[in-house]
Amino acid sequence: MSILKKLFDYILLRKDEEFGDNTYIKWMHGINKISILIFLVAIIVILVRYL
Repeated sequence: MSILKKLFDYILLRKDEEFGDNTYIKWMHGINKISILIFLVAIIVILVRYL
């Protein structure tokens, strides 16, 4: 359950104090969030289409 909570916090743009204010890390996290959202949308589309 802890993994789902971390993923949910990550997607909702909650500030993680573990990382500094490095611009490249912010860009990387932004791209990762977009990728996760696209993946979740694709999973939902697949489930709706084939079930």
